[in-house]
Amino acid sequence: MDNLHTRVEGVELAAFLDFSEAAAGVEPLALKYEMVDQALIMTAAGDPHFLINRVIGLGVSAPAQRDTISRFCRDFAAADIGRYFVHITDDAEPAELKSWLAEENFVAQRCWMKFVHKGGLAPSSGSDLDVRLIDGEHGEAFGQIVAASFDMGEASIPVLAKLPDREKWQIYMGFVAGEPAAAGALFVDQGVGWCDFGATSSKFRRLGGQRAMLEARIKAARDLGCDLIATETGEAVEGDPQHSYHNIQWAGFEESYLRENYAPAK
Repeated sequence: MDNLHTRVEGVELAAFLDFSEAAAGVEPLALKYEMVDQALIMTAAGDPHFLINRVIGLGVSAPAQRDTISRFCRDFAAADIGRYFVHITDDAEPAELKSWLAEENFVAQRCWMKFVHKGGLAPSSGSDLDVRLIDGEHGEAFGQIVAASFDMGEASIPVLAKLPDREKWQIYMGFVAGEPAAAGALFVDQGVGWCDFGATSSKFRRLGGQRAMLEARIKAARDLGCDLIATETGEAVEGDPQHSYHNIQWAGFEESYLRENYAPAK
């Protein structure tokens, strides 16, 4: 397994393992998680969104076992989750992994492009947003902005609201006249910064919110000593304006690799 793949996939897994730990006791979401074959399996009966119903790291740090696939299929079925993502890198092990997924009636979805930052800082966004590192006082607003932007359910908001007070998370928010307008999360683990949950309130579009959040998080990651910063978005496809894709590239990220996503056939 390529060291870059291992570090980038590893920090995302660590971020969502921490998210899962934060969800403990949040009854509306009813998120359950476990580590199997050094992969994270997340099932959230309270919100069917694929961002929190996923299998992350399968075949990355350890070869996957055939029984593991049957196991998580049963888990998601028991939670009544019909659509969830299984992430597969090109060098995931063993070589039979994709054929095992096909045997369980999984089909390929749109890939996600993984980006790594080239170094230095992002350009100035030029945004007039008042950008701040927030704590739990604005956690609810962070959860609301993210949930609305990603079409997540209300049950996820209380967990997202906990992230500003988690040790490895830094949450940035842009304000307009004191009102929360945009947000972005940075998770730092083992010298890697992971940028996730970048979102802008529909009321404050076209004010440079995404770029301002990227600028702030890249600076924070460098200040915290990260030698690698990574993020992701959907692969470029014809007919899609790719606003997030272009903003990520503007901030100094470069395309690194495509990661395949598999989901149960409808």
